[in-house]
Amino acid sequence: MSVTAFAAHIGVSRVTLSRILNGRAGITAEMSIKLSQAFNQGQSDIWFKMQNDHDFWHASRAKHRAVRPLKIAA
Repeated sequence: MSVTAFAAHIGVSRVTLSRILNGRAGITAEMSIKLSQAFNQGQSDIWFKMQNDHDFWHASRAKHRAVRPLKIAA
């Protein structure tokens, strides 16, 4: 199936689907639902969870400015 045909099938533009497939855009909650319905998967949040895990993995390996813990008065 072509990208154009699959995009039309799930109701998104070819550009939107192409950006996801080429790693230039992430999978939103709405896209996760569409993909799960298209592939007849019962768990509609699986794609969204995989995207979240991917994003967190990259964020955890990036260099961040150190943040000091808050001092909370007792």
